[in-house]
Amino acid sequence: MATPPEATAAQRIYGPNVLANSSIQTTKFISACFAGAAAGVLGLENWTGFILFIASTLLTAGILHTVNCKGKPSKYFQGGVMELINPGQDNAFTFVLAWTLFYGMSAFNAPGLRIR
Repeated sequence: MATPPEATAAQRIYGPNVLANSSIQTTKFISACFAGAAAGVLGLENWTGFILFIASTLLTAGILHTVNCKGKPSKYFQGGVMELINPGQDNAFTFVLAWTLFYGMSAFNAPGLRIR
């Protein structure tokens, strides 16, 4: 009796590896939060804020590549390096949310507190 392909693929999943990969996703999420907060506090607008997001995504991917994956991300991720570089939709939206929140709260945008 042949096993279906889904059952075979499910048998290859190893719990501790799934847990380790979820911690890497959490690291990418927190990095996006901090980058958004930094962009908002600095008062960045338009493309300069997104350049900061791209730079923080690349920096995070480089650190994860070196520290967590020990230079071999294809061993840990099916997509390899591209999986590390891809920020994901959730992280991009998190960046924008934190950016607008901190931009609205920053002293640069408060009326009466303008630096001349």
